[in-house]
Amino acid sequence: MLSRDQLREHLIRTRIAGDVATPRENNLDHYSSLANHDPYYMLGLTFEQPWSYRDILATMVKSAGVIADPDHRWGQDTIDPERTIDALDAMADRIAAALSRDQPRLLFATGHPTGLLAIHQPLARFAAARGATLLTPAEGWAYSGSGFGRRRRIRYLDDVAMLDDKGGFVHTHDSAPMERMLSELGDLLPDLVIADHGWAGAAGEAGVPTVGFADSNDPGLFLGEAEGKLDVVVPLDDNVLPRYYGPLTDRLVTRVSRAL
Repeated sequence: MLSRDQLREHLIRTRIAGDVATPRENNLDHYSSLANHDPYYMLGLTFEQPWSYRDILATMVKSAGVIADPDHRWGQDTIDPERTIDALDAMADRIAAALSRDQPRLLFATGHPTGLLAIHQPLARFAAARGATLLTPAEGWAYSGSGFGRRRRIRYLDDVAMLDDKGGFVHTHDSAPMERMLSELGDLLPDLVIADHGWAGAAGEAGVPTVGFADSNDPGLFLGEAEGKLDVVVPLDDNVLPRYYGPLTDRLVTRVSRAL
């Protein structure tokens, strides 16, 4: 496992954190859309407080380390690598607590298979090797969501849920698949959900213990964390080269192993 300083350097070099690829104007556009209650950016969550645009920006400064200046509207934005590492360690502690339960039940899902699947797959294998039951509800369930005409289906790879569209795993913010999965599970809900995007939002909204990953242009999960609906949200660029996530995954697995 890399030391904290080495991991920080890796995050900055690969742009998982530090000066990230997501431009400032994209971040601010998404914050404005969420302040206007656009369901696409709410990620299946509802909120207790009104969350103005300025409130959302302030939360993203605190939780993800984006640039605080509201007049900085174009160009580079940031994710603080120290916040990424702190959140990774907090996530590992939640996973370790779940795996310490008798016959733990975990559920993995990703809405960004081109990137974050590289974290979810080895983490799911590790959890299974440690005796967890990995849940796979609603496999094959299909629906037509907003923004696409074809029916998409829930499909699992290494017990990680994703959406399949004509044979390919696709990016999604939708909460409907996780809502269906939890409905099918009924009272036998997971001890922990490890997810992102709408998969994580829907689980947190349902009151299921949830940890997740989120980019700086997806503020919904950070608001959910601020309101206590998600336990931990790790800020990171969610679509760099998959191999770059290896040291993050190694830190998660190592910290969990040491806690068990």
